Amino acid sequence: MINILFAARPEQFELYEAPLRQGLAQRGIHARVTPHCAPAEVDYIVYAPNNTLQDFTPYTRCKAVLSLWAGVEKIVDNASLTQPLCRMVDSGLRQGMVEWVVGHTLRYHLGMDQHIVNPDHIWREIHPPLAQDRPITILGLGALGQACAAALTALKFPVSGWSRRAKKIDGLTCHHGPSGLQAALQSAEILILLLPDTPQTEHVINTQTLAQMPRGAVIINPGRGPLIDDHALLAALEQKHISAACLDVFRVEPLPQDHPYWHLPNVTVTPHIASGTRPATAAEVLVENIVRGESGAPFLHLVDRTAGY
Repeated sequence: MINILFAARPEQFELYEAPLRQGLAQRGIHARVTPHCAPAEVDYIVYAPNNTLQDFTPYTRCKAVLSLWAGVEKIVDNASLTQPLCRMVDSGLRQGMVEWVVGHTLRYHLGMDQHIVNPDHIWREIHPPLAQDRPITILGLGALGQACAAALTALKFPVSGWSRRAKKIDGLTCHHGPSGLQAALQSAEILILLLPDTPQTEHVINTQTLAQMPRGAVIINPGRGPLIDDHALLAALEQKHISAACLDVFRVEPLPQDHPYWHLPNVTVTPHIASGTRPATAAEVLVENIVRGESGAPFLHLVDRTAGY
């Protein structure tokens, strides 16, 4: 029997216990899944970074730490964590992000807000351009960025992407590195941020990069709060260089009540709901990685500690 420590909030254990047990049993893995286990007896840790467990030194038998979160910035620099670390990329998280991103992209593309919020009953006969005439750029071409790019491309939006390292993706204009960032931004009438939170990506959206975007562009951020220099974005919104922003993630969450974002009519604040892990689909990924760990196969979604994601 293997021991799996569930190191997350108690209410999450109630949601994950049954699908984990069932999935492991179906794969022939005899396992004990528990929120309480002596460190020296733990074979795998299912982990949420908001858990109290911070010292991994006693877990000498542990083969891998399997994060329930897509973002690993709160744990990746933990010096006591020497075990392999895997982030969460599951089909439910991916599909949820695609739906949220496509929904808000279409909202701004079609100019829906001027009709939904129209207290003066103004009759505006303004036709939006077709999707093929609305360039979109996605910063971040990981699993979520590529999934969103594929969905938007299917709607005939011309989509460009940017990543730190060179990538080649069918149907997508790919830019990379510092030199490619300006090219990616210059055509971005709608900019979608799906980068990880690392020292290299902090404030990637700043006074200089905002100035490189077309006047009237829209920013959609379901990625990470620190990607944006808030002061720079507020200034660009005030100057109307950026016409609108839809922000789901912030440096401080919940977003303080007195934050200017709450009070700007051209800013939409959503409470970190763009997507989340669903126990049924996330359990499938956890089970697959445990099966791989037991058979000696490579883990899925292994974190590159040097890159930070």
